[in-house]
Amino acid sequence: MAVDFKLPDLGEGIHEAEIISVKVKEGDTVKEDQPIFEVETDKAVVEIPSPHAGTIAKIMVKQGEMVTVGSVMISYDLAGQGNSAGADNASKTGSTTQAKTQPQIEHKVQPSNSKQQVAAGSSRPATNIDRNRPVPCAPAIRKLARELGVDLYEVSASGKAGRVMREDVMAYAQGSLESKMHTQTTDDHIQKSARHPEVTQSTSIQDKFGGSDKNEKGGPLYGGAANTANGARTNVVEYPDFAKYGKVERIPLKSIRRKIALNMTQAWQHIPHVTTFDEADVTELSALISRNEQDFAKRANDPRVRPTLTVIAIKAIASALKLYPQFNSSLDENTGEIVIKHYYNIGVAVATERGLIVPVIKDADQKSFFEIAQELADISAKTRAGKVELERLQGGTFTLTNIGAIGGTSMAPMVNFPECAIFGMARGAQKPVVRNGNIEIGTILPVAMSFDHRLADGAEAAYFVQHVVKLLQDPFKFILQ
Repeated sequence: MAVDFKLPDLGEGIHEAEIISVKVKEGDTVKEDQPIFEVETDKAVVEIPSPHAGTIAKIMVKQGEMVTVGSVMISYDLAGQGNSAGADNASKTGSTTQAKTQPQIEHKVQPSNSKQQVAAGSSRPATNIDRNRPVPCAPAIRKLARELGVDLYEVSASGKAGRVMREDVMAYAQGSLESKMHTQTTDDHIQKSARHPEVTQSTSIQDKFGGSDKNEKGGPLYGGAANTANGARTNVVEYPDFAKYGKVERIPLKSIRRKIALNMTQAWQHIPHVTTFDEADVTELSALISRNEQDFAKRANDPRVRPTLTVIAIKAIASALKLYPQFNSSLDENTGEIVIKHYYNIGVAVATERGLIVPVIKDADQKSFFEIAQELADISAKTRAGKVELERLQGGTFTLTNIGAIGGTSMAPMVNFPECAIFGMARGAQKPVVRNGNIEIGTILPVAMSFDHRLADGAEAAYFVQHVVKLLQDPFKFILQ
């Protein structure tokens, strides 16, 4: 009997992956749970184990290829009972495989059979809509649709007997979001064309950088078709002929860099950013860190575990979020509600060769400095290696970014959507400061916080930053709390 293995659901918001390596070849005999692929998503590098024991009959993908969730990757010959699978077997195997391989976390899927729906942004079901009859789906799916602002009558169903599945809702929501981005780009071009009527047609941003769901040449970056029915281009952007002036290289925008592009566009379009700046005199804190570095490393038996400024800042931010919960919230634009989270999960931006990734320290308010130092060392190392667990990249309520190791006198960080604020730290440097009327040398740390001005005002942001600054300047205040 032959069965097909499809790319399983790899985690929330992940609908495609790049094949990093194929660990088997046709004709190989594999055991159940033996690694057969290594793939890179927009979040991490993941090993995919074999869901079956059998012989590899055919490999449908190759290294460097982009594949979407639900795409057939490999075909097995189980017990040598055949070389082809029927539709029922393939469907059954796909479900079994996904159940075996998917992580035990919430998922967000964009299967291959919803690709056309996503590209179109918001396609209606092919059949006529009867709103007098309920849409067949589970209660959890109805709840998800309400949270995402999705009309279930508009969603194409992929389940048996027209049943709407979770992946159908997620694909529709993803398509709607990307279509909004597409529309915004088109509107910008129309305004530009009105100012410069000589600009007519050029190469679209989708053709230039995006690729389709499989990163094909000429596919869209933000969804939507690049051409209209009559062949005229839409949302075109004027670019010069770069190759006219010298050698150029074109590389696909994919994996994490593509995800960053989408997230940054989403954040900039949905959040009115305001940034407030301040400075912290961390002279005493720097000395305290130096005195305790060896103790932390010794207790953890790991030289990477250190009481860094980032560790202290995480605790200070968790303290401030309890006093100013508006910065631990999100604005649900679909319902017009402010969602205040009563848990404090601090994301920490980590620079990697693949781009900026934000692993999350869960329940930071409940952990000691030493526990946070241990966890931070662990997730930072795994993130840079591309091995961080997917569940540790989810659930953040606030983000901290620290460019101090690189340099810089200040910054205006961008909010990590759908959060509403981000705290940034630059490099601390020795500067003259006035203490008790005397000029002394102190270590001054530049800080900044960007926030969603719809949910908080500048005065509240200044109070928040001041609370963090005071804790950084006088760590003994943590004990008094």
